[in-house]
Amino acid sequence: MENNKNHTITKSAFVAIVGKPNVGKSSLLNRLLGEKIAIVSAKPQTTRSKIMGVMNAGAHGETQLVFTDTPGMHKPKNKLGDYMVKTIVDSIGDVDMCLMVVEESGKLHEAELELIEKFRKLEMPAVLAINKIDRLSDKKLLLERIAQFSELYDFAGIIPISAQEGEGVEQLIEKLCEMAEEGPHFFDDDTLTDQPERVIAAEIIREKMLRLLSDEVPHGTAVEIEKMRERPDGGIMDIEATIYCEKESHKGIIIGKGGAMLKKIGSYARTDLEKFLETRINLKLWVKVTPDWRNKAGGLRRFGYVEEK
Repeated sequence: MENNKNHTITKSAFVAIVGKPNVGKSSLLNRLLGEKIAIVSAKPQTTRSKIMGVMNAGAHGETQLVFTDTPGMHKPKNKLGDYMVKTIVDSIGDVDMCLMVVEESGKLHEAELELIEKFRKLEMPAVLAINKIDRLSDKKLLLERIAQFSELYDFAGIIPISAQEGEGVEQLIEKLCEMAEEGPHFFDDDTLTDQPERVIAAEIIREKMLRLLSDEVPHGTAVEIEKMRERPDGGIMDIEATIYCEKESHKGIIIGKGGAMLKKIGSYARTDLEKFLETRINLKLWVKVTPDWRNKAGGLRRFGYVEEK
């Protein structure tokens, strides 16, 4: 198909980024797009729902790659976990190819074997990205890792990368572009994501909790943006958000002594929000308790984790 703007053949592909928790899927998406749209933390299961990112690659931007960042494949422990796993399975069935991300070393994870089995059943074209190679001191281990996964599936390509440092990412993009098929672009060239600004703002606040709080507390939190409005005179945007947690004890931890932790969360979030929204931010945060919301349909629906029928 010809593009009238540059008279080149246009190509496109929908690509699901999959893998076990904490392998760097969201970091890779942000690196590919050159913008932070997916939150990142060292804790597993940071991503809860599908996040779409669009990039135009090639010498003239002729190839449009539409990425879907999915939650890490895991055994669900509550209804929120069920939703996350369903999101992964649905994503794999709705794309042209999968980009599976694994770490540079370690034993095969049950979730990785499960994903490969799904590829096999669907006869899914897939590329393997071996991430975090910047942590390897012995490159022989990388060859062993490549051999380990080569035996499991006929990947269209196996590319060592570092999402953190950017190493290998250009080669990965080239491979995905090579696999894309001729056809129209499905999104305007200036589209970055399908996520509304309110959703990204809520996720940025949740990311700071994941980074600053102990393991269990942030996994039981959700963030709802109550207000997001630019002032008439311009230059400042007022954002008011409520952090929901499951226990009174967690509320105390989130607020901190004299409100210190909540101020820290707000300060860190404000910095990222101002960078993303390109304006000064006046951020106000509140904390409320909603017991066991991760196991309640109403709670999941309220925070956007249940698809509307």
